[in-house]
Formats: sequence, C-alpha cells, structure tokens
Amino acid sequence: MPTDLAFATEALDFHRAITVPDGPLAATRPELDALHQHCLALYALLDAHTTRTTPIDRAGGEALRAARVRLWQAAEHLHAAWHRAPAIDTDRLIIADGCRPRLPVCGRHLRTSVRVRRTHTPAELRAPFTGPDRL
Repeated sequence: MPTDLAFATEALDFHRAITVPDGPLAATRPELDALHQHCLALYALLDAHTTRTTPIDRAGGEALRAARVRLWQAAEHLHAAWHRAPAIDTDRLIIADGCRPRLPVCGRHLRTSVRVRRTHTPAELRAPFTGPDRL
C-alpha cells in the first residue's frame, strides 16, 4: 500500500510527464520556485528523520545527515537558477537588485539558511562529497 510520500512522488512524476515538453526550453521562475519549495520540504523531512534516527542508529543518522546536506546544496542551486531564469517585465522590476527577503523564493531560502547554518559547518556545506567513506 503506497504511503502519502509515495503519492507525492507519483504526483511529481505525473507533473513532469504532462507539463515538461521534449526539446529545449528554459525552466520558468514559477517552476523553479515550486522545485525549491519541494526541495526544502524534503530537507525538513530528512531533518526530522535524522534527528530521530541518529540516537539509535549512528551510521544511519550520518547517511541521512549527508543526504540532508546534499538537499541544501540542491536548494542553493535552485535558488540561484531562479535568479538566472528568464524574467517577465514585472519580475525584472522586482528583482533588479538581486535577492530580496520579500520575494517568496528568497524569503524561504533565507529562513531555512538560518537553521542550516546552525546545524552544519561551512566545510560540510561546501564539501564535494558529504557521505561516509563506505556504506
């Protein structure tokens, strides 16, 4: 029997199948914003699982911690991609000076970054590989 999370995964697969055409086309800002939101929701879910798992299974907790760092790295790339995505005229006026907390994608990213920086070291956040040497 599928879990709620499996339904969410199926919904993402369905969305991709019906809305992402074949061939070259730049991702839109609304699409990148939604992907960023999904990525941060997954980060929060992994954060909860990491917190619960680590006390009873240190190796499992470390693997979840590494996955959590990778999700944050992905969120940073999505945030940067949003700023580089083609803008409509009204967007161009709003973001002329770059990142602003009042923009939904920027506010969400900045709020989460506070928690991320309390949880991870700068070295962890910039490491090319964050997992254990072997599983």
